[in-house]
Amino acid sequence: MDLKQLEYFVRVAELGSFTRAAQALDVAQPALSRQVRLLEVELRQNLLLRNGRGATPTEAGRLLLEHARGILHQVERAREELGRVGGALAGRVAIGLPPSLSRMLAVPLTRAVRQQLPQASVSICEGLSINMQEWLASGRLDIAVLYNAQPTPEIELTPLLEEDLLLVQPRSPSLPQDPPLGPITLRDIAQLPLVIPSRPNALRMLVETEMTNLGLRPLVALEIDGVSAILDLVADGAGVALLSRNAVVSSARPSVFQMRVVSDPPLRTRLSLAKCAQRPSTLTQKTCMALLRSTALQVLEFA
Repeated sequence: MDLKQLEYFVRVAELGSFTRAAQALDVAQPALSRQVRLLEVELRQNLLLRNGRGATPTEAGRLLLEHARGILHQVERAREELGRVGGALAGRVAIGLPPSLSRMLAVPLTRAVRQQLPQASVSICEGLSINMQEWLASGRLDIAVLYNAQPTPEIELTPLLEEDLLLVQPRSPSLPQDPPLGPITLRDIAQLPLVIPSRPNALRMLVETEMTNLGLRPLVALEIDGVSAILDLVADGAGVALLSRNAVVSSARPSVFQMRVVSDPPLRTRLSLAKCAQRPSTLTQKTCMALLRSTALQVLEFA
């Protein structure tokens, strides 16, 4: 069996589509289909059920998928071990970060990886937590930082830290600095126009759940899936927002906003490190996860 054929088959089986697999692997779809078909011919087994909606593994395909993941992992481990003979860990690690944290973590994390893993290749992409869970399961990401993630058989979670959500509103332009405002209750926030992400964003679901527990519903002025866009709209007077202090402090214009503590009840989001539970981590990936954890704790706790 050819390693490339195994890699192609695994990606099609995980993504459930030849089209999506070709895009993820950056290969032409006809070439991808041909290699998978050659693998089926060699094994004399139909590995995938092809239909108009995509491709799903057959019983033989599911069996090969388990073996192929292990084979490809062992190959990657062998490359790492050979790299260690040369004095350094190598390999590629794909890391996913929420948009609210990417601006703060990308530079210090990249710097730390370059210092400790000079021969490793790291890619960082932004995404919503719900999307990044799918990317972890499909192999597009190796590690991710997720908001309010729930354990699943596919995803392994490690608690990182908790962040308080604050009410963010524009600062009065006529005053150099507004006087600090006291806490505001969630019941009072329910009367204010919110600029908030659309479902199923983790922040949106948290706000709606906590308000539902009080018999309330949020007054949604605008649905925007992007921290920078939310803050721009708040600064323009479109409404208020519920965001972490780090999201505001790391924005382009933090001085134009005023933040208030949310009380009764407080809103608190959980950050977790996540990896695919079905795919063993390489030593390079484990080292990158440790660097991500230490960098995030250092940057976010002292921001």
